[in-house]
Amino acid sequence: MLQNKNIILGVCGSIAAYKSASLVRLLVKAGANVKVILTANASAFITPLTLATLSKNPVYTKYYEEETGVWSNHVELALWADYILIAPASANTLSKMANGVCDNLLSAVYLSAKCEVLFAPAMDLDMWKHESTQANIQKLQAFGNLMIAPGSGELASGLVGEGRLAEPEEIVDFLTEHIRKDLPLLDTRVLITAGPTYEAIDPVRFIGNHSSGKMGFALAHAFQQMGANVTLISGPSAELASPGINRINVRSAAEMHQACLEQFPTSDITVMSAAVADYTPIEVATEKIKKQDQTLHIALKKTTDILADLGIKKSANQILVGFALETTNEEFHAQEKLKRKNLDLIVLNSLNDAGAGFGGNTNKVTIFNRALEKKVFDVKSKTEVAADICREIISLL
Repeated sequence: MLQNKNIILGVCGSIAAYKSASLVRLLVKAGANVKVILTANASAFITPLTLATLSKNPVYTKYYEEETGVWSNHVELALWADYILIAPASANTLSKMANGVCDNLLSAVYLSAKCEVLFAPAMDLDMWKHESTQANIQKLQAFGNLMIAPGSGELASGLVGEGRLAEPEEIVDFLTEHIRKDLPLLDTRVLITAGPTYEAIDPVRFIGNHSSGKMGFALAHAFQQMGANVTLISGPSAELASPGINRINVRSAAEMHQACLEQFPTSDITVMSAAVADYTPIEVATEKIKKQDQTLHIALKKTTDILADLGIKKSANQILVGFALETTNEEFHAQEKLKRKNLDLIVLNSLNDAGAGFGGNTNKVTIFNRALEKKVFDVKSKTEVAADICREIISLL
């Protein structure tokens, strides 16, 4: 859930600031991009160097660093963030947030934020119970901010009661669950195919294509970010799947077909983005073919049309999406494929479009639905294209 999420962690002046080191480590381990803002008082409890090392990003402490001449733009920081997490949040900072006081970088970023803000209070028992603190918390929650409630136990003062900062694991679990519950494809089962297939000629040679698998892997990640349980069937590819994606590696069209037959019956959404070979050798030499004659003839046979086979098998409550890579009469061939293979959507790539096709980091697609209505997209990164395709699929649900 936190993979590639941009999180600003605000650390306030509290003895509990030492826990922020573990919190940063957990967020980074979960795949988040973390930038830390320390208040002046927080720097007395934990050093910027510690948090910079763990977050792999510079730590921000004030608007302007005299020694380096670097200005920290609070507006840009706020726009960068997907979430702002303030932990520990001191009584002083909670008061500033609730009343619009803007006298340090953290409060300026908070007031500039358009993303969700979460705060985890940490203070002594009497401070926590004070009417002004409770009033400030109620006001912050009324603004839409989310509180990660403090725990009870022995406090730094020696008192026992509420006010302990939630443990770093609890904070990460809270944020993860908050993201998860609002995802549009929560627990939806998605099957994706990606990459090429290699059809063996002999033990060292094969027939293949230039597909890198980047589009399919981008789709797998996009669906996972929307809450889906993703299974990715991939031909040979150097791309890496995000943690939590069930990756099944195959080599040939026949292996991909078999894997799809095993996974398809339980899938809610299937997106076939793999570049499957149309033909495979009738016979595969058991030993390397020696270079002898001036020509070499290899008899080929058609591979099983996996997409068409799944189109026959699909039920009314399953969504099936195909890809079409064309060079001539692109829209006609894509529409014909959509109808013939019983698809719900088809994503058209034209090799005549700059920025589209195999290998690159961008793509340009046109999407047709069952009514043959088309939606044309500009050249975008494959990550952005994957998000566009996901949104079109969600619109069918």
